[in-house]
Amino acid sequence: MSEERRLEVLRAIVEDYVTTREPVGSRMLTERHRLGVSPATIRNDMAALEDAGYIAQPHTSAGRVPTDAGYRVFVDRLAEVRPLNVPQKRAIETFLSEAIDLDDVLTRAGRLIAQLTGQVAVVQYPSLRRSGLRHLELVPVADSRILVVVITDTGRVEQRYCELPVRPDGTDAGTDLDEGTLGELRARFNAAAAGKRLADLTGVFAGVVESVGPRLSGVAQAVADLVVETLGEEGEERIVLAGTANLARSGATFEQGLSPVLEALEEQVVLLGLLTEMATDGVGVRIGHENRLDGLTETSVVASGYGSDGDTVASLGSIGPTRMDYPGTIASVRAVARYLSRVLPN
Repeated sequence: MSEERRLEVLRAIVEDYVTTREPVGSRMLTERHRLGVSPATIRNDMAALEDAGYIAQPHTSAGRVPTDAGYRVFVDRLAEVRPLNVPQKRAIETFLSEAIDLDDVLTRAGRLIAQLTGQVAVVQYPSLRRSGLRHLELVPVADSRILVVVITDTGRVEQRYCELPVRPDGTDAGTDLDEGTLGELRARFNAAAAGKRLADLTGVFAGVVESVGPRLSGVAQAVADLVVETLGEEGEERIVLAGTANLARSGATFEQGLSPVLEALEEQVVLLGLLTEMATDGVGVRIGHENRLDGLTETSVVASGYGSDGDTVASLGSIGPTRMDYPGTIASVRAVARYLSRVLPN
């Protein structure tokens, strides 16, 4: 019974500290919560929680604040995630479904998370390496090159110029590429790539190159190589960042100051690595020093993967002070990830 009661005391301390931003004392707990025991018993429980490393005394006052370990116990064992209400869910779905393209939907997702949580939102663009090819368009530009438009199943559009090879007789391979021939080549690539991921494209495209005959094989090979290279790029990852000013407005205090946090948020490669590590089917939470990243050791990160048909193609999340509303943040991140997964394929 004492263990359960101490966990209830810890829950009360976390909730009160998040709400009031002030260290929590036994008197406040007695007045605000029905714990069913005397103030002396609560003080004993607080002493036990402090010995266990779940709460700490920031200065000489009688109040205590949660530690990273205390927040971890709260998230893992005590937090009750509050589902968003019907109007909130409807507003999220409407806001995302009104987006006109991928850039717009990801920007809207970032704004939503920042508004719902009052913290920083990070939204990763769908990775080309984890995307499938929805459609390939070939547009003639000149005798020596064509424009290759790659549209992925996550809505990304990439455009690349393809330099066409020179035939053994010295003529450009594209000199006799009329609309009909180019259309046939496009149709062959699209039929072969339907439903395929990057790992499968090299093999199926080899079949296309073989099937077109010697006259077009050079063009087909150049297009195939360009598409595989484009979808395999590792340096194209990028993110949407929203709500950075919320850190200043929230009244959050960081021992190291706000500058290290802002500098860490500017390191997109670091944020991408963190989101990739945390990408799960559910919602992951990294608290304080669990982040192990300079500048983010006084923050918590709540993140979730998103994608269609159970296939995670990217992640999104919320970053704020460790003194955050974990249930509310988890619910918001989870809801936006779910709706983003539904909107993207459409």
